[in-house]
Amino acid sequence: MYTATLIARPGSLDPALVHALRDAWGGGEALWLSADEAAEFSLDEIPSNRWDVWSDLQGQGADLVIQPTAGRRKKMLLADMDSTMIRQECIDELAEEAGVGARVKEITQRAMNGELDFEGALTERVALLAGLPESIVDKVIAERIEPMPGGKQLVATMKAQGAHAALVSGGFTAFTARIAEEIGFHEHRANTLIGRNGTLTGEVARPILGREAKVQALEEITARLGIAEADVIAVGDGANDLGMLERAGTGVALHAKPSVQEACEVRVNHGDLTALLFLQGYARADFAPS
Repeated sequence: MYTATLIARPGSLDPALVHALRDAWGGGEALWLSADEAAEFSLDEIPSNRWDVWSDLQGQGADLVIQPTAGRRKKMLLADMDSTMIRQECIDELAEEAGVGARVKEITQRAMNGELDFEGALTERVALLAGLPESIVDKVIAERIEPMPGGKQLVATMKAQGAHAALVSGGFTAFTARIAEEIGFHEHRANTLIGRNGTLTGEVARPILGREAKVQALEEITARLGIAEADVIAVGDGANDLGMLERAGTGVALHAKPSVQEACEVRVNHGDLTALLFLQGYARADFAPS
């Protein structure tokens, strides 16, 4: 048995579209998880025209995900930070403060698309930050960083149901420590910027946390918790997230780079982070206060 979930921005999911698709595929009764925002219905099998329909719905501002019904409510959230739990790329914002924003953003885009080796791209970008005061992190967090909509609701709701929440980032602990606390994660992992006498040296501590380290986090945390990797829902947007997205029970490409979307069956381009709750069968009425 499978479940088809349709998600759009609040108020923009047309009931007629949901019912027409349900009827065309011979699905079960449509259940509204959030009025005019998210709905689901059961299917006996995955339709052969699934991706053609997905493409059509993208043009109408709606996401479509089809997944096995059994086991879709997860026991752990494993989330990327930059452009996933927050709107920005922290290193890009630091670079703006250093006056090298354009150069660093170019490298970031190429790295997230998988065009550059992550470790090499990170060390090149960090080197351009040499000389910035370490206090610049506080300034960037206060003035430039915004949480991605729905993140606090996602974490609070999963935690209320006993799930574990871990933030894993190719960014920096100076940011993940604050973001993890603000959103409510149980733990966080990231790279460490090296400073000396209150100034960034332009170096990052080794080993560098990238794609394989995110997979390692998935392995280590699930083993520690005594749960299966199938019990994890992971979310990210860049090429260095692909390892964990492919290994997790549900890997969600959220507003992701084209190369990442192509590699993932679960893609969210129109909903916010609460889409991960709808995908697990939570209704908006089930969301925990954030």
